[in-house]
Amino acid sequence: MQTSIATVSLSGGLAEKLEAIAAAGFTGVEIFESDLLSFNGTPKDVARMVASLGLKIVTFQPFRDFEGMPEPQRSRTFARAERKFDLMGELGCDLLMICSNVAPDSLGGIDRAAADFHELGERAQKRGIRVGFEALAWGRHVSDYRDSWEVVRRADHPAIGLTLDSFHIFSRKTDLKAIRSIPGDKIVLVQLADAPWLEMDVISWSRHFRCFPGQGEFPLIEFMDAVSATGYGGLLSLEIFNDQFRAGSPRGVAIDGQRSLVYLMDQMRGRGGVLAAVAPQIPPRGKCLGIEFLEFAADDRAAEKLAKLFAGLGFSKVGEHKSKAVTRWSQGRINLVLNSDKEGFAHSHQIAHGPSVCALCLKVDDATATLDRAERLRDTPFRQAVGPGELQIPAVRGLGGSLLYFVDPKSQLGRLWDIDFTAPKEPQGNGGTGLTTVDHVSQSMHYEEMLSWLLFYNSLLDVTKTPQLDVIDPGGIVRSQVVQTADGSLRIALNASQSQQTLSSRFLTHYFGSGVQHIALATSDIVATVRRLRANGVDMLPIPENYYDDLEARTDLSAERLDVLRAHGILYDRDEAGEYLQAYTRSFEDLFFFEIVERRGYKGFGAVNASIRLAAQTREAKS
Repeated sequence: MQTSIATVSLSGGLAEKLEAIAAAGFTGVEIFESDLLSFNGTPKDVARMVASLGLKIVTFQPFRDFEGMPEPQRSRTFARAERKFDLMGELGCDLLMICSNVAPDSLGGIDRAAADFHELGERAQKRGIRVGFEALAWGRHVSDYRDSWEVVRRADHPAIGLTLDSFHIFSRKTDLKAIRSIPGDKIVLVQLADAPWLEMDVISWSRHFRCFPGQGEFPLIEFMDAVSATGYGGLLSLEIFNDQFRAGSPRGVAIDGQRSLVYLMDQMRGRGGVLAAVAPQIPPRGKCLGIEFLEFAADDRAAEKLAKLFAGLGFSKVGEHKSKAVTRWSQGRINLVLNSDKEGFAHSHQIAHGPSVCALCLKVDDATATLDRAERLRDTPFRQAVGPGELQIPAVRGLGGSLLYFVDPKSQLGRLWDIDFTAPKEPQGNGGTGLTTVDHVSQSMHYEEMLSWLLFYNSLLDVTKTPQLDVIDPGGIVRSQVVQTADGSLRIALNASQSQQTLSSRFLTHYFGSGVQHIALATSDIVATVRRLRANGVDMLPIPENYYDDLEARTDLSAERLDVLRAHGILYDRDEAGEYLQAYTRSFEDLFFFEIVERRGYKGFGAVNASIRLAAQTREAKS
């Protein structure tokens, strides 16, 4: 599979962009004219740099306002094209990208445009150059790919071909059927971009909110099916305009781009057509069976406090690692691992972030295959030294430098607790409090990271993403989106904010990076659980009286039930499927906290209560 990305998709100077593109495994690059103009060197210097990195310049773009110009502008436009051909000769590039005319003085007419392209084709062919014509969604006369194809068809020249761009097609909600009738050999380039569905002017939408395949909401598989039906088996290129990408690391963004194309092509397997035939052969997305454990890194002081908190939450110390200062705490199907060892990854994580969740371990159907898929997707594998007879658990780097481990029930990894742990010499615990499973984990991250981690989870695991929500925090807006399995065995909430005053952003500052901010634990009786937690000395987050007054006004809950919720600081929501009850512990050293939830058929996450919780936590942080 040949892949390319446009230099405009990344931040940095041209040299930095090219190095990032090559490191991510792309074979080609689209050179944007603005990047070339700002480069401190000649086009031949760029050509040498590209060749030294093992890349090929697949197109030079954009050439604007070409077709349908009246004289004398028409003659000047052809002269400008000749100069670009000269420049392309120095670059070693043989494809010029022309986007449809937006000039107010341009003239319409398919035949007029076709005649212009035929003449340009004659000139280009003498130079060994091809021309691709793309319909901009806001083009003055040509804004539909069906019209740009008709221009190319009537131009009837071997040097003139069609460029298809998914954004320009989907943003106009153009039917895809006509693509299937286009001969594949007349398509010179396919450009891919995803995006969220937004109600705004299409130019702003295009220039700020494009994203990689799998990060938005466009039905790109349908687009790929249509392209594949043409017989096109050529290059797939990414052309992304996105403010978050421009604020991010060029290497990280480039890797995301390559990952998105591998994932997209993986979804094409078995669908028929040329593109399906060249799709990479990689293991399927890992089927997640649940969270096997959460690992907390802590020094001796924090470990003692965390052990007390775990016991208060109803966990019992049931295991000690054979060779490390690591303990296992268990309740129901929940396992918390407390790592205060003085060497290894967790120790380094603790030094950088303080007491924190340094790793998640997922139980999947096949841990080896999941790791293999992760590596094919350009995720970063992780290994560290283990003691004799101990397990080497497959892992990749996760959010904020944390780890994501994989175990499965069909290998020795399923016997992790028997192989690596022994019974504790001094059992601890206050008896269970009714907690059963991990309901969900919430991760806070920098705003520009959110699309990256959304793609990470979606491409690696068999999960779906919920619609994005904006949550009101006293300090601003927090954007939240959840990835989850169909059966709810894994739910991960991704949160980010552009405001520096939100609780999510303050966590990033205090924590020195992105990471797990809260863990939601499920119970079948939240009132009984909260009562036990309080009896065990667990500090619960106080909820203001006004909340319950409003709850009484907007629901039909009985006075008796409202009194119970009020007495225990429990928040309430419901949807068409059922009810949701939630309560929160106070934050542990302003770093993370636990949520206690009871689901009664409810599918969401209590978003209506998020602002109440955030306001209460903000008050606690200031007190």
